[in-house]
Amino acid sequence: MEESYLKRIVIALGGNAILRFGEAGTAEEQIANLKTACEKLTPIIGSWYHVVITHGNGPQVGNILIQNEKARGNVPSMPLDVCGAQTQGQIGYLLQQVLCNELRRKAMGIEVSALLTMMVVDEADPAFRKPSKPIGPWFTEEEMVAVRREGETWTENPQKGWRKVVPSPQPLRLVNPRSIQTLLKNRQVVIACGGGGVPVIEKEDGSLRGVEAVIDKDLASERLATGIDAHILIILTDVPGVFLNFGTPEEKPIGRIELRAMKELFEEGVFPAGSIGPKVEAALRFMENGGEKAIISSLENAEDALKGKMGTMIIRE
Repeated sequence: MEESYLKRIVIALGGNAILRFGEAGTAEEQIANLKTACEKLTPIIGSWYHVVITHGNGPQVGNILIQNEKARGNVPSMPLDVCGAQTQGQIGYLLQQVLCNELRRKAMGIEVSALLTMMVVDEADPAFRKPSKPIGPWFTEEEMVAVRREGETWTENPQKGWRKVVPSPQPLRLVNPRSIQTLLKNRQVVIACGGGGVPVIEKEDGSLRGVEAVIDKDLASERLATGIDAHILIILTDVPGVFLNFGTPEEKPIGRIELRAMKELFEEGVFPAGSIGPKVEAALRFMENGGEKAIISSLENAEDALKGKMGTMIIRE
C-alpha cells in the first residue's frame, strides 16, 4: 500500500554515474560505477521517499550506432529511436541489478523496476528543421556518401571527418505516467526515462511513431517529475552545484536561492547552454510547474544536498 505522506522524488543521474571519462565502456566498468552511485542513492531511498531514477545514454547509444555500422551488410541496422530503447534496456538492467543488490545488502525490502519510457515530442518543433545534435561514428567523405540517406543532415570536422546530426526537440509529456505512479504506490523504486526517453510523435488518430532525435535528459526528467506530481527534482552532475563565474577567480557557489532570483540569473544568460544551462532550465521549469524544490549537486553529495547542506537548492518565495 502507498504511504500517503511519502514525498515523490525524481533523481536524474549524470553520465559520470555510469561511464567515466577515458573508460572503454565495458559492462564491468559500468557495473563498478553504478555500485558507487547506488551506495550514494540507497540512503535517500531508505529515507521514506517514493523514488524515480532517470539516466543518460550518450556513450552507450553511440556505441550501438558504431556496432550498427560495423555490422552493416550482415544484419539490418536499427534507427535511432530503436537504439535508444536498446540503451534503456541495457542501462536499466545494470542499474536495476546493482541497486537490488545494494538494497538487499542493507536489508531494505524494496523492489526495483526498470520501465521502458516513450516521450512525446511535437512534429512541428523547430528543432526538426535545424538538427543540432551530433551522434554516432565519424566517417570519411567517401564513407559518408555511401551511407547517407535522403533527408539526413551531416556536419564536417576538418580533423575528424563527417558525422550525422539529428534534432533535439523539446519533450512534451510521458506516454505512460500512470505506469510509474502505480509502481510507486506499491513502494517500488522506478528507473525510467533513460536517455530522455524514446522520442515519439503522436498522430491525429492517437497512434505513436518513433523519430530519430535526441531529447535532453534533464529536460525530460522535469517532464517526468511534473507528470507524476513529484515534490522534489534532484539533478546530479559532476560538480558540487551551480556557480556564478564558474572557472574564474570570481567563482561563487549558489546555495539556497528563491525561484525568482534564479530565473533572473538564467534569463541574463549567466549559465552556459553547453554545460549547466539545461540543468538550471529543467530545475526552473519544474518549480514553475508546481514543484516544491529543485536541487542541482554532485552524486557524491546527493544525500547532503537533499538536506540542504550542499549544492544548489531552488525554493519558492
